[in-house]
Amino acid sequence: MTKADRRIVRTRNNLKRAMLELVKEKDFKDISITEIAKSANCNRVTFYSHYESSTQLLEDIFRDYLEQLTMNYKQSFAGKKTFSLSDPSRNIAIFKFIYDNSFVFSLMLMGEVIPGSQNIFCETIANISRRDLVLKEEISFDIEALNLYETYALLGLFIYWIKTDFQSTPEEMAKRLAYIYSTTLGEVMVKDEQ
Repeated sequence: MTKADRRIVRTRNNLKRAMLELVKEKDFKDISITEIAKSANCNRVTFYSHYESSTQLLEDIFRDYLEQLTMNYKQSFAGKKTFSLSDPSRNIAIFKFIYDNSFVFSLMLMGEVIPGSQNIFCETIANISRRDLVLKEEISFDIEALNLYETYALLGLFIYWIKTDFQSTPEEMAKRLAYIYSTTLGEVMVKDEQ
């Protein structure tokens, strides 16, 4: 890596750090480019030489975290020929990563800061399944429908975790996911009207 490349990486990292510090203090929509640049010890011209907008900067932050999540996800089955979806130990690292970075994933998955960030999260997970995994046994309907169903169900589980303020441990959440994968809920009873 050349000196210029290292300088670009350092400046972008400073801008990302500044953005995350500011978004902890105030609403994203209220953060100006000037504030970001000042907090990153640079000026507006430097900011605009790297990003077109604060939205693009935050999207880049999300992309960094999704890349790390992807690595954690792939690590959960690295070196294995097969694995069971009902094995909770496989998912602990994924839940731990999200727990350790709960602030960023709360911004991303609650979908209020950057519209469409939930879909980007789901597409990231779905792409891993498309590229790297295949069901051991054939199913009688479109595998893509199953992939998207499972991915958006996982999003729902993460949103539940965020809404409960991460009260459950990563291990407990991994067990819940394993349970969901290992069971069908069967018949549903209609509640009596009260």
